[in-house]
Amino acid sequence: MTKNEIIDVLEEIGVLLELKGENPFKIRAYQSGARALAAIEEAELARLIAAEELGTLKGFGEALVQKVTELHQTGRLEFFEKLKATVAPGLIEMLEIPGLGPKKIKILNERLGIASIAALAEACGAGSVAELDGFGARTQEKILAGIKNREAYGRRHLWWEANEIAEPIAKGLRALRGVSRAEAAGSLRRGMETVGDLDFIVAGTDVAGVVAWFTSMTGVVEVTARGETKASVRFGSGLQADLRIVPEDQYIFALHHFTGSKDHNVQMRKRALARGLSLSEWGLVPAAGEGTAKEKAALVGNRVAAKDETELFGALGLAYVTPELREGLGEIEAAEINQLPRLVELQDIRGAFHNHTTASDGKATLVEMAAAAQALGWEYLGIADHSKSSVQANGLAPERLLKQIAEIRALNNSKQFTTHVFAGTECDILPDGSLDFDDSLLAQLDYVVVSVHSAFSQSESVMTARLVRAIEHPRTTMLGHLTGRLLLRREAYAVDHEKVIDAAIANGVLIELNASPWRLDMDWRLWRRAVEKGLRCVINPDAHDVDGLTHLRAGVSAARKGWLSPHHVVNCLPLAEMERFLGLE
Repeated sequence: MTKNEIIDVLEEIGVLLELKGENPFKIRAYQSGARALAAIEEAELARLIAAEELGTLKGFGEALVQKVTELHQTGRLEFFEKLKATVAPGLIEMLEIPGLGPKKIKILNERLGIASIAALAEACGAGSVAELDGFGARTQEKILAGIKNREAYGRRHLWWEANEIAEPIAKGLRALRGVSRAEAAGSLRRGMETVGDLDFIVAGTDVAGVVAWFTSMTGVVEVTARGETKASVRFGSGLQADLRIVPEDQYIFALHHFTGSKDHNVQMRKRALARGLSLSEWGLVPAAGEGTAKEKAALVGNRVAAKDETELFGALGLAYVTPELREGLGEIEAAEINQLPRLVELQDIRGAFHNHTTASDGKATLVEMAAAAQALGWEYLGIADHSKSSVQANGLAPERLLKQIAEIRALNNSKQFTTHVFAGTECDILPDGSLDFDDSLLAQLDYVVVSVHSAFSQSESVMTARLVRAIEHPRTTMLGHLTGRLLLRREAYAVDHEKVIDAAIANGVLIELNASPWRLDMDWRLWRRAVEKGLRCVINPDAHDVDGLTHLRAGVSAARKGWLSPHHVVNCLPLAEMERFLGLE
């Protein structure tokens, strides 16, 4: 088991013990153990275990040494498995409701006997929760809202998580006998931030073999439909996947149709009709005559051939429209006059700035993050750990930030990595719009990300003024996660996007497209107009471990949906130009 996986287990043990009402010192021992492991590198953990020196870490007693060693060597921990078995699954599920932590859940369980989300909803409906000390009517309302949101969100899935399931399925389908082409379609292919289900389009001859493979995939918990050329399955997460198998000559038309969106498809069909053609999932055929589109598509001699989607669009007098843009938002008009943008690609990105280390709430050290960035081929990496007011995220006090700046300068001077490390901060925007560090400290940094992490319930006018004041600060380089949303978990706070965007343009401040799959904030729907007005973007992963750096891919997908080109995205600049941009030369 890796270091970060062990940290996750220790943190979960702490939560489970808190739910059970165990001794606070015992709970803190696991929490402290997780923090101590986060502060060392993977290789150092392996060395300490091999040398039987794990006990030299602060806070590591015999019991913790034994458990971490067992996890590292075997990948499992009997103590952890038995502990999980003693906690009702419903209590753990309740942790998914915003604002409910282990302490409050324990109170609900002890005083009201609540052990499931359904029971919690019933108690809130009866007003019982509001009567508990430390809760009240407002907390009860928030809990009810969280339950309702959870039910609504349960029908959607993050693009990133859905894509991790879809990619190996598409690869597996392509490898089957008789399959010539296979692709995931739907909102996943269009890069929507969340998806309802997965759609797979396959061109193949061994129909029965494909259906059999699809319905017997690992992870399938239910086969919801099974036909001659179609099948639907459901995974343990609730995500549904639909399969459609078509002849080779229909594949491109089916892929285009099931990629959507509905608005895009309607506009494409209208364009086809204007040219005397009928476009459907079965083909592009003459529109004249009686019968359904499917019946006319059967007239193979009349079907317009298309070996790929470029030829399909070309048959209607259009340049190829990449799937991310197929939302019916002007892409047809732009394709007609060949004015579609050259969209940003992952390989255009040279580095990123909003990243965390173990100095605050990250799970990888400065050195580990730099090594990971170098492995990805990045020219630069920015470290922006939390500021002091983010106590929940172990934010850095001024002296700790100064120490980190010195460590970053020393690392660069050592030439240990070809990736240059910039010293920054994610500085809290305080409720009144002032920044969490004074100007003299901010002046010693290479850049400053300013973000909201508190007082989310402020009115739209107050929140907007708060953000504008922070943007107007002369040391502000970029605004982080504009709306504070957490997809499928927390709604955005109220803010006037246009006023914030205008303030950023006026003050030469970048707005972040936060690439965390849980954020993707600023929303792609706002970017096209924003960059036309002069705003520049920075795509940041908000990485809290080395794997988080790869989330940049999700941000690029969202940027493409926002019609962004490389010249709109500042971190497409090479290192020397980036240093000039930051005023560091």
